[in-house]
Amino acid sequence: MEKEKLIAEIKRLREEKNAVIMAHYYQTGDIQDIADYVGDSLALAQWAAKTNADIIVMCGVHFMGETAKILCPDRKVLVPDMAAGCSLADSCPADAFEQFVKSHPDHTVISYVNTTAAVKALTDVVVTSTNAKKIVDQFPKDAKLVFGPDRNLGNYINSVTGRSMLLWDGACHVHEQFSLEKLLKLKETYPNAVVLAHPECKKQVLMLADVVGSTQALLNYATESDKKEFLVATESGILHEMQKRNPEKTFIPVPPDDNTCACNECNFMRLNTLEKLYLCLRDEQPEITVDEDIRIKAIKPIQRMLEMS
Repeated sequence: MEKEKLIAEIKRLREEKNAVIMAHYYQTGDIQDIADYVGDSLALAQWAAKTNADIIVMCGVHFMGETAKILCPDRKVLVPDMAAGCSLADSCPADAFEQFVKSHPDHTVISYVNTTAAVKALTDVVVTSTNAKKIVDQFPKDAKLVFGPDRNLGNYINSVTGRSMLLWDGACHVHEQFSLEKLLKLKETYPNAVVLAHPECKKQVLMLADVVGSTQALLNYATESDKKEFLVATESGILHEMQKRNPEKTFIPVPPDDNTCACNECNFMRLNTLEKLYLCLRDEQPEITVDEDIRIKAIKPIQRMLEMS
C-alpha cells in the first residue's frame, strides 16, 4: 500500500476505533509524525495513565506496551511488532534478578523502566532517565539501594548523588556502542558544537559531554539553547524531533564503533513500521497481556514513580 494511503487508513481506523497512538522518540520520523503523543518513557507512561481511549497503540518496544497495560488493564494495548524487545530489559532476567534481590534483603530496589513486568513486580520504585536522580535523592543518604538493570545509568546517578547503589550489570546495546574515537574527531570538526549524551552511555562518553540527560532533557536543552551545532549521543530517532523544532540548527549523530553506520539506531525500535501500525490497528493484534498477579505487584512501583515525579 502506498504511504499516503497507509497514513489515511491509520487515521481512519484510529478515529473509528477510538484509539490513541503513542510513539517513543526513537521511532522513525513517519511514525512520530502520525502519533497522537510522542515522548520518552516517562511521558508515555503518564499519558497512558490518563487516556480515555479504548485502544492504546504503543509504538516503541515491548516493555513500554507492558507498562501501558499495567496502568490500563481495562484497555486493549497493541504493539505493531511483538518482536520489538529491548536489549537492556533482556539483560535482566526476572529469575536471576529475584535471586539478586533476595541476597540483599535490607536494600530498597530501584528498577529502570526498561525492564519486564516481572522485574517491575520485584521492585519498590521504578525510575526513568528523566526522574532517576530526583527519585534517588528522596531516599535517606544512608539508605541501602539496589539499582538495575543499567550499570551506566546507575554509575552516573551514583556520581551525581554521592550514592553507592548496588548495581545490576546490564546495559543498552545502542548506548554502549558509541565510538569515543569518532566523537573526538567530530569535536575537532565541529569545535563549537555542544555534546549531548544520554546517561546510558559509557563513562568515557559522558566525560566528553557538555550536557547529560534523558531524551526529553536533551531535546529541551537543544531547543532552548542559543547554540547552533550539536553532537548527539543517543538513539538517532530523536534527531527527527530536534530538527523539527529547530530547523535553523544542525544536529550530528555520534556514530557507533561499527564502521558501516553513520548513526546509532536501535534495531528493535526500527522493527515498527507504518504498515505494521496499520495492520495492528486493523486486526487489533498483536495485543499485550500481563499476568494479573504480576500486574498487581508491578503497578505499585510504577504508581510510586508517578507520585515521586
